[in-house]
Amino acid sequence: MKIAIVGTRGIPNHYGGFEQFADFLSQGLVQKGHDITVYSSKNHPYKESDYNGVKILHKYDPEDKIGTAGQFIYDLLCMADARKRGFDIIYLLGYTSSSVWQRILIKKSIVVTNMDGLEWMRSKYSKQVQRFLKYAEKLATKYSDHLVADSIGIQSYLKKTYNAESFYIPYGSHVFSEPNKEDLIAYGVTAYNYDILIARFEPENNIEMILEAFSKSSTSRKLLLIGNFKHTDFGIRMARLYGEDTRICFLGPIYNQVALNNLRYFSNLYYHGHSVGGTNPSLLEAMGSSSLICYHNNDFNRTIVGNDGFPFDNYNGLKEIIEGKRKEDFFHFLTENIEKIKNIYSWQRIVDRYEDYFLSIIPKS
Repeated sequence: MKIAIVGTRGIPNHYGGFEQFADFLSQGLVQKGHDITVYSSKNHPYKESDYNGVKILHKYDPEDKIGTAGQFIYDLLCMADARKRGFDIIYLLGYTSSSVWQRILIKKSIVVTNMDGLEWMRSKYSKQVQRFLKYAEKLATKYSDHLVADSIGIQSYLKKTYNAESFYIPYGSHVFSEPNKEDLIAYGVTAYNYDILIARFEPENNIEMILEAFSKSSTSRKLLLIGNFKHTDFGIRMARLYGEDTRICFLGPIYNQVALNNLRYFSNLYYHGHSVGGTNPSLLEAMGSSSLICYHNNDFNRTIVGNDGFPFDNYNGLKEIIEGKRKEDFFHFLTENIEKIKNIYSWQRIVDRYEDYFLSIIPKS
């Protein structure tokens, strides 16, 4: 198959979930003998035209000059180029800034859209932007030939809201099996004497609830917050409100995957407050790194973790978890979550499912 992946800032991953997904999926499909192209921003630090057998096409991206509007220009340039190259499938990751251009792809290739999460519900957006994102979501369901949902919750939402059928394929992850306590030294913590949160600093990730509950708890553990808190006004406010608590450490972003895995592995509790979206990659990574998961109680998270973690709905319930749960008492949760990664969410299984799915939607000659 000849497939283009559009909608990310490019690979190798230097940004986030969709980039990481494109990184693994594209390489996995190349290893199976397929011709895969990933569109990449001209601003991406990797400038080569090949990445482990994946073709890279760099396109002009003015986001650094004009802000969010630049994403629409970048997506337009990618999609206009893709329609000329005879791809069997054009796989769009997300719809935020691409669905308005989907009509130019009609009858040129099979267009598949990964519907991501409920972007229009993100509180960081103004009401006007939220209305546009809801419109963009509707356009994606109308002009895509096929839809992929990365969670059962999103699949149900698409059916209920638009009577749109979608194919469920979640994200993938790996099992981390080579822990090394030496990586903890740089962060001033010791095994199981700290909790951890890894997220973008946005209100819908329930970071403020987690910080409030932790700051008012009696625990002597530290809390490591990993993410670029200086990137948003919300993050800056959180650091100002809670940064004086000596237990709470705002570390900023960490891009070393091995260090992140070790920090997850040796943490006591891992907080996952995401409330908008589908299968979040960071949640699967935490499960694969033997984290004891404390998650916001919603359909998306509950479908993945279920009874093998601690759901929270409010400040009081979360405070009780913080003060009462020790990892050493719940190793059976870790074992069950590792089995999920091996049997449901391994990257090999996800790549296999994508190959089967793509092959099934290409007309037989």
